[in-house]
Amino acid sequence: MTQTHAFDQLSAELNDLLCVLNVLTWDARTQMPAGGSGSRAQQIATLSAVARQRLIDPAFEHAALQMQDSGSELQQRAAGQALEAIAAMRRVPEALTRELALLKSEAQDAWASAKAASDFSVFAPSLERMVALTRQLADALGHGGQPYDALLNTYEPGMTTAVLLPLFARLRAHHVPLLRAIQARSQPRRDVLTRAYPVEGQRAFSLAAARRFGYDIERGRLDQSAHPFEISFTRQDVRITTRFQEHFLPGALFGTLHETGHALYEQGVSPELARTVLTSDLLGLYAVGGASYGTHESQSRLWENRIGRSRAYWELHYSELVQTFPTQLADVPLDDFHRAINAVQPSLIRVEADELTYDLHIMLRVQLELALINGELSVKELPEAWNARIREDLGLDVPDDAHGVLQDIHWSAGMFGSFPTYTIGNVMASQFYAAAGKALPDLEERLARGEYSPLHGWLTENVYQHARRYTPHELLERTTGGGLDPQPYLDYLTQKYSAVYGLEEHL
Repeated sequence: MTQTHAFDQLSAELNDLLCVLNVLTWDARTQMPAGGSGSRAQQIATLSAVARQRLIDPAFEHAALQMQDSGSELQQRAAGQALEAIAAMRRVPEALTRELALLKSEAQDAWASAKAASDFSVFAPSLERMVALTRQLADALGHGGQPYDALLNTYEPGMTTAVLLPLFARLRAHHVPLLRAIQARSQPRRDVLTRAYPVEGQRAFSLAAARRFGYDIERGRLDQSAHPFEISFTRQDVRITTRFQEHFLPGALFGTLHETGHALYEQGVSPELARTVLTSDLLGLYAVGGASYGTHESQSRLWENRIGRSRAYWELHYSELVQTFPTQLADVPLDDFHRAINAVQPSLIRVEADELTYDLHIMLRVQLELALINGELSVKELPEAWNARIREDLGLDVPDDAHGVLQDIHWSAGMFGSFPTYTIGNVMASQFYAAAGKALPDLEERLARGEYSPLHGWLTENVYQHARRYTPHELLERTTGGGLDPQPYLDYLTQKYSAVYGLEEHL
C-alpha cells in the first residue's frame, strides 16, 4: 500500500468512527429511552478510546509524515492537521479521555433531570467533576498561563482571551447604549407569538422554510429534541432538530432556520473531502466539516437572522404562515408580526433572545466559565453568580434554575470554550454577507424575490465546500479581504433596530 493510499484509508476509517459516535449522540438526544443512558455512556467511551488509539497509532503518524512531504497542497494540509492533532492528543492521558467520555454522557443525563426538576443541586456533583477534568485537559493540552485559551483553541483555532475579551468589550460598548435607547421607546406587541400554535403546523412550516433555503431532505431530516442541534454523518446524512412549544411560535421556527444554516454548511462540503481529516475534528473526536465552531455559527446566524427575520422574507412568506395558522394570525398585520419577531426585549433564555441581547447572554456565560476554569468561582456559587449577572445586564430576576443556570446543555457536555463561538459567528455572519453583496450586486433584489440559491451558491463556493481546509482567519481573508472585524455586524444591528424603533439619532 502506498503512503498516499495509507493516509487516505486510515483517515477515512477514523472519520467513520467519528460519524458512528455522532450517530450514537444523535440517538441519545432524540430517540433513546432514559434508561439507556448508562449503557450509552459506556459505548461512547469505548468508541472514543478506539478513535483515540487510531489517531495516535504510529502507522497513521508515519503515513501523515509521508503525505506532508509528497502530497498535493490539499493532502499536505490534511496531513499537517493530523500531525497537530496527534501531538496534542498524545499530551492527553488516555485515562482522562475515557473518563471525560464517560462523564459527558452521565452529566448530560444528570443535567436533563436537574433541568426537569429545576434543581441545580442534582447537576452540581457532575459539573464539579467536569470542571476538574476540564482543567486537567487544559493543562495537558498546554497553554501560556491561561488555561481557558487551550479550551477556546479547540473550538476556534487561533483565538485567545487576549483577542476575545477586547472584542466583547467593543460589542458591549455598542450594545448596551442601543439597548437603553430601545427600552425608552414603545415596544411591539408580542402576545401574538405566544398564542396556541399546533405543533404539526409549526413542523410543516418550519420544514418548508428549511427546504426553501436549500436544505436537502434526501440527505437530512428534522426531528425534535430538548435542545436544538445539527449533526452530520458525512455530507450525505445531515440531520437537524428543533424544539416545538405550542405557545411560543418563534422557538421552533427560528430554531429550525438556525440549524438549517449549520446543515447547509455540512451538505455543501465538497464530495472529495468526505471521509477525510478535513471533515474531522480530530482533537474533539467529532465529525464536523466547518472551519471552526464560530465559522459554523456564522451560517446559522446568517440564515436565521439576516434572511429569516428580514422584512423582505416575510413580505413573501407571511401569507403562507397565515394560511397555516388562520385563527391565530387573523388579526395580526404583517407590520405587527415583523416587529414582534424583531422586538428587543431582555429575556432569560439565550436561545429565545433577540439579536441585540443575545451577545450579552454569551458574555455572561464566558465570564462565568472562565472564572470556573481559573478557580475564581466554585460550582456551588454558580447559580448566584448567574442570577446576579442577569440582573445586572438584563434587569431581570431569575425565577428558578431551569430558567437560569440549567438552561444550556454545553457544560454537561464538557464544551467549555465553545460559547464564545456564538458571538464570533455573529461577527463573521455580517462579514460574509457583506462580501456576498459585493460579489453579487443584485443580491438584495434577488432575495426580495425569494431567490435564495444565489446566496446559497456563493456561500457553498466560498465557504462550505472547503470544510476545514482553511483556518477561520484564512477563510475570512479569502472571502472578505481581512480578519475578524465587528464593524459590519455593529452597522447591521444599528441600522436594523434604528429602523424598527425609529431611532434616527443612531443612524
